[in-house]
Amino acid sequence: MELIIYGTFLVLSLVAYAARQVANKGDEKKVSISNINFKSFQKSFFLVYFLALLGDWLQGPYVYKLYAFYGFKESEIAVLYVAGFASSVVFGTCTGPLADLWGRKKMAIAFSVIYTFCCLTKMSPNFWWLFIGRVFGGVATSMLFSTFESWYVYEHSERHGFPSEWIGITFSITTFWNGMIAIFAGIISNVTAETLGFGPVAPFVVALLPLVVCGVLVVNTWEENYGDRKSNFSGSCWEGLKIIFSDEQVLLLGSVQSLLESCMYIFVFLWTPVLDTGTTPLGMVFSCFMVCIMVGSALFSIMANRGYTEANILKHCLIMISVSMAICCYTARPGATNIDTVISFLAFLVLEVAIGMYFPAISYLRSQVIPESHRANVMNWFRVPMNVITCGALLCLHVETISNDKRIVFGACLVLSLLGTFLCNRFILAFRDENASKKGGIDIENDVKSGKKLQ
Repeated sequence: MELIIYGTFLVLSLVAYAARQVANKGDEKKVSISNINFKSFQKSFFLVYFLALLGDWLQGPYVYKLYAFYGFKESEIAVLYVAGFASSVVFGTCTGPLADLWGRKKMAIAFSVIYTFCCLTKMSPNFWWLFIGRVFGGVATSMLFSTFESWYVYEHSERHGFPSEWIGITFSITTFWNGMIAIFAGIISNVTAETLGFGPVAPFVVALLPLVVCGVLVVNTWEENYGDRKSNFSGSCWEGLKIIFSDEQVLLLGSVQSLLESCMYIFVFLWTPVLDTGTTPLGMVFSCFMVCIMVGSALFSIMANRGYTEANILKHCLIMISVSMAICCYTARPGATNIDTVISFLAFLVLEVAIGMYFPAISYLRSQVIPESHRANVMNWFRVPMNVITCGALLCLHVETISNDKRIVFGACLVLSLLGTFLCNRFILAFRDENASKKGGIDIENDVKSGKKLQ
């Protein structure tokens, strides 16, 4: 198993490099006009966003180990994990309306402060300090996955007036480098915690630097932008929910996102017990997953350059995840053989490639269907059902029958991904009809103007 994983990492790294080179050639053709201004704007966003991602990834590998190091039982650690997801549901939904009303730049600064505080709480072995840290971490995570994207889309479309199809290029690049940053963060975490012997708290201390620098750069380099500032806070919260249920495209896209990301977060809890045979190099497995995300982001660009729509790419992602979950419904059985474990590993790689394709696709589609006035608000509402489903799955893993046979959870994920595929088909039809009607309206307007000129 160990030799297979190291060999897979080498092959995937070569594939990721080759795929990225092919993708870059197509992207360069797209941005040949005004590319200097566009690339300069991209870099100003990448510098801040990548530091935020680095601060987030540095904390990932050693969270569970830190809690165990402090002497907490598995049931207590589960409570801490659930606190983070529950916080995203209860408090995270408030960050969207606040970002639209208060300003996305200010909210990005608040993200830096809150996540820094979250890291500082990890230095205490007191359960309640750690619990408070998880609550703040859940809020910060909601901000990371809505505020930065909302700020970028506004600046891209409204302030700079770049073509909307270039949004997909930016988020394809962020997904690719997200994988690179995750691998880099994993190495730093391992070196500081294990090699240098500073223990599992060390990565959280290191994470303070990129988070603080991120906040400083936002203060000094970003312009402020807003959503709809006419409503009050409570009105804005409900307005975001009303937008979701009054617009079929927004509702369908939000449902697809919630279902797919539920599978993704449940997988985060499942892959270790499924693949860990006692000698499995879990760090290298994680690195393989991150390289697959890089491959997926490059595949997104290649497919987009060859005429696939973002909605169809999203559908392909769901089909790939469904296949992966279906395979695991068999191979993740109790008493799995080495062959079963290898097949599960390969199925997980397919899932991670799909995730790499998913992020730029969903980012582009959100930019097209969610109203700018409530963008961050609506995006945070999308995360509510995902967090509820993930919390439920995590708590179910403490039921002995489910804990002993992970195929039950994989079966539930298969149902979620198949439902997501069905809803994605509905979304594709609605999105196509909406675009066709818009194009028809523009053509009629142009005909009217042409008629007036002829007269």
